[in-house]
Amino acid sequence: MLKGSKVGLRARHEDDVPILQAELYDDVVTTSRANGKPWRPITPGSKKTQFLVDDEDQVNIQFSVVDLEHGTLLGGAQLWGIDPHNRAAHIGMGLRPSARGQGYATDVVSVLCHYGFVIRGLNRLQIETLADNAAMLRCAERNGFVREGVLRSSAWVMGEFLDEVLLGLLVQDWKQTAQE
Repeated sequence: MLKGSKVGLRARHEDDVPILQAELYDDVVTTSRANGKPWRPITPGSKKTQFLVDDEDQVNIQFSVVDLEHGTLLGGAQLWGIDPHNRAAHIGMGLRPSARGQGYATDVVSVLCHYGFVIRGLNRLQIETLADNAAMLRCAERNGFVREGVLRSSAWVMGEFLDEVLLGLLVQDWKQTAQE
């Protein structure tokens, strides 16, 4: 398990999947805002859920997020789109409704940065989020991510186009932030 100050990132357990499916994916608005694809119903127990982990996949690494104090499942996190040639990847996460607004997201991003930079040897991590996602923007910037651009009207979400913000962090900037 990878540990932060409040959260642990561990392998996905089979009994995590129905909880994440029910509380994250089955919430149409949350999924529509996070996924970039139109929501569609998925049968409970389906092997098509995004929360099942393919242990052979080296491009998308998924974790379950747990509270270190109690071991409670808080959500999911991932490094996705890992590009070994350019040594870059994207960060993503989803927290259960009961875990939001408690500072867990900032710690999750911190642990994912450690994993990406130290364990995977990456040079760049990137986050894309909707421009109105103030919580994600705050936690990214607290971890040293820099706003690099806005993709205007690039995301179709619940009947309207929304802007996305692109944030990046380079390993040398992360090292400096970590030492301060």
